[in-house]
Amino acid sequence: MKLDILVLSVHPDDAELGCAGTVLKHIAMGHKVGIVDLTRGELGTRGSAEIREQEATAAANILGLAIRENLGIPDGFFENSKEYQLQVISTIRKYQPKIVITNAYHDRHPDHGRANELVEHSAFLAGLRKIETVDDNGDPQLAWRPNLVLHFIQDNYIRPDILVDVTEYWDKKIESIRAYGSQFFNPEWSDEPQTYISSPEFINVVAARASEFGKSIGVKYAEGYTSRKILGVDNLFALK
Repeated sequence: MKLDILVLSVHPDDAELGCAGTVLKHIAMGHKVGIVDLTRGELGTRGSAEIREQEATAAANILGLAIRENLGIPDGFFENSKEYQLQVISTIRKYQPKIVITNAYHDRHPDHGRANELVEHSAFLAGLRKIETVDDNGDPQLAWRPNLVLHFIQDNYIRPDILVDVTEYWDKKIESIRAYGSQFFNPEWSDEPQTYISSPEFINVVAARASEFGKSIGVKYAEGYTSRKILGVDNLFALK
């Protein structure tokens, strides 16, 4: 299956927090979008890898994804190494996305920045035909390089290069985030240790960031992205 957009993010729930509105918007436009989580988030303070897998499946159903997979790379201890690059390269070649979206350049959680480098480098290497990978059936994969790699903005503020109006899809985005009941504020998990993201205020912070970005382009909510590639538009009237 070829995808128009492939989100490659390090933890289950990163994609929901960073780009769920954009995902929902493009699915509504008829594009095929999938998420591949790099790790199972097994080092998270609350819940477990098994619970987060169930939550990721629930979130995928809310978003209407074409696919959702998990590469099972070790949470917290992975590096931008050949071993993990080959896994990501194989995934990119498998789905041949036009656009890849991944984690922020740098962030409060060190996994986010390392995942960014891993995906960015792998997206380039995936286009080199002399790097050999095979598909699930053991057949050689064709080289494939996405047209664009975007990075969503997470906890740390980073000035975006582009903003996407997600106002119409905001409530559904929040629903997909709340599918991770073990991670975010949920009275049913009150016996678990409290964390930075499990506080009731955390979702308000997510909304405040989206509101700030939205104000910049005259809408209620927007999601921001950075790009190492210079971006262009067809004409000046397409700009907001």
